Amino acid sequence: MDKIDRKILAELQIDGRLSVTDLSERVGLSLSPCHRRVRALEQSGVIQHYRAHLDPAKLGFTFSAIVFVTLREGDRHAVAAFEAAVVEIPQIVQAQRLFGDPDYLLHILTQDLTAFQKLYDEQLSGMPGVQRLTSTLVMKTMIQNRSLPIY
Repeated sequence: MDKIDRKILAELQIDGRLSVTDLSERVGLSLSPCHRRVRALEQSGVIQHYRAHLDPAKLGFTFSAIVFVTLREGDRHAVAAFEAAVVEIPQIVQAQRLFGDPDYLLHILTQDLTAFQKLYDEQLSGMPGVQRLTSTLVMKTMIQNRSLPIY
């Protein structure tokens, strides 16, 4: 990956809807080589997909929580069962497996505290292998969906 590929990626991170014509102008390439490079970046998996970034609050998701999860057992069957359950809960918008204790960090968005409490009581606490859940509420989101520092 060279400097031009990095410029292409930087521009697409800012605006994934750029036409190849506009993109080629911004990175200083003619249309065909720019299009070939974008296609190569897509085929190699560097560009995984394109999507719109939505404002959660404007869609009614005004409550955000971080939930730390500690599993009873750390064997592969317990981990696989827990991770399969996580994928099935759409309110979990980010999930990360961690080294050490706790085992997982879940970022959850709901409409309000009542919706979070219901999710917590009815789904999160009953997930396979869970020993302990620790929640903290998000006061303010300062950085979200930041572009990768590829310069």
